[in-house]
Amino acid sequence: MFPANGAQILVQNGSKDTSLDKFHTLFFEQCTKVDARYQEHCNDSCDKLAALEAKWTPGMPEDELKSWKADFTSLITELEILSDFAQTNVMASRRILEKADAVLGQSVAQEIWPQVSKLPFASLTIDELPLHRARAIWRKCTAVPVFQGTLVDAEPKTHAQRIVQPIPTVAELDLDSFPVGKISRVWIALAEDGMGLPIRVPVMVAKGALQGPVVGITAALHGNELNGIPLTHRLFKDLDPQTLHGTLVAVPVANSPGYLLSQRGYSDGSDLNRLMPGKPDASGPQVYAYNLMQRIVRHFEYLIDLHTASCGRINSLYVRTNLRDPRTARMARLQNPQIIVHNTSPGGSLRGAAMDLGIPAITVEIGDPSTFNEIYVKNALIGVTNILSQMTMLPDQETPTDYEPVVCSRSYWIFAKSGGILTVYPELATWVRAGDLIATVHNVFGDVEEEYYAPQDGVIVGKHIDPVCQTGNRILHLGVVDGELQAIVDDGHM
Repeated sequence: MFPANGAQILVQNGSKDTSLDKFHTLFFEQCTKVDARYQEHCNDSCDKLAALEAKWTPGMPEDELKSWKADFTSLITELEILSDFAQTNVMASRRILEKADAVLGQSVAQEIWPQVSKLPFASLTIDELPLHRARAIWRKCTAVPVFQGTLVDAEPKTHAQRIVQPIPTVAELDLDSFPVGKISRVWIALAEDGMGLPIRVPVMVAKGALQGPVVGITAALHGNELNGIPLTHRLFKDLDPQTLHGTLVAVPVANSPGYLLSQRGYSDGSDLNRLMPGKPDASGPQVYAYNLMQRIVRHFEYLIDLHTASCGRINSLYVRTNLRDPRTARMARLQNPQIIVHNTSPGGSLRGAAMDLGIPAITVEIGDPSTFNEIYVKNALIGVTNILSQMTMLPDQETPTDYEPVVCSRSYWIFAKSGGILTVYPELATWVRAGDLIATVHNVFGDVEEEYYAPQDGVIVGKHIDPVCQTGNRILHLGVVDGELQAIVDDGHM
């Protein structure tokens, strides 16, 4: 595995006094070591998988089946660890190449990364194949129930029987009503649909046995931005409210109408993150936004708002916050992001509305829409845990990062002037220099219509990946590091 300071070591060895060829050699020595370790464990795991697959037979005795399941579960854990090992080293190698670009003043990453990506540890197809095959075998072998003897007059179990007790619906988040030292779940009604039924959001409340602040976490305010959902689930699964200082509140799906429609906006397409703090007597989405603020968010003392990129785009793991506010600046650094962008929040945003109420708030962008990005979710969860630890809500110590985030004093989107077929070249979280070719638009006949060049040095915060491009589409989100924090900065995020 690349050492924690691998980027610094390799970049020092590959400084301007050393040739690019020497850096290339040193870098591939490390890659070869990582790949050898990966392949060794991969081959061993594949042998175990083949043996377990051959061992399983229908109607195995119960004791043998139990032992087989235990061995198979252990193997899947090994393969998950192996997958994490590969992804972690892919990210580490990318960061080393980014540093090399900055130090050597050349586009090292564009030259070397295609070669690295051919190694097994960096190939997602090869990396995930054993784990996917193992899960497929597990589903196949465990889908058929194995009975000893004859089942007579048995009540078939249904999904409904697994529910211990119904989850109540309430009108507002009343923190005093929840039991101390326990985790509670409620639905909170924010509006009504055309049948007069409540439009509700799920809320989880961990009320600690010890005194402390109230921290709120919101996810899926844009209905197709899903990575915050598993983050909240994992956070609460590992939480012990008996040792928790204060109260932790999570809203895994803040935009339930959009979530159910698998779309970004509210049921009518309105962007809730441009309507805050809403209005009590206005359109449906404005009333929903108002009730979300009044019935839930105003009870927080701190807010972490979890998002992803929009449809057709991808993001690095980054934080948008007002770096001029020391409270939110500290929260941003603890979040363990790749990039921090100074942004004073656009009008109508949830973060801005919370700040207007005196609630320090940050927005965490976690990867891509309409999917779960496992590695980003894990890193963002570490960041949330770091924030809670720094607030002394958790007994755990903060998890140090292996790198310092890139801090951007401002950022902005570059837009397409003409329509056509878009190709954006730089990878996420990599650096570009002024004048570098960053994107090309071809017409449907294959002719080049436009070429776009970086207007200045910067880091790639996000990018458009949908090839179908119209005039005004976003191309690339460029972060600028110049040290000057402006009083008002809007990165144009939508």
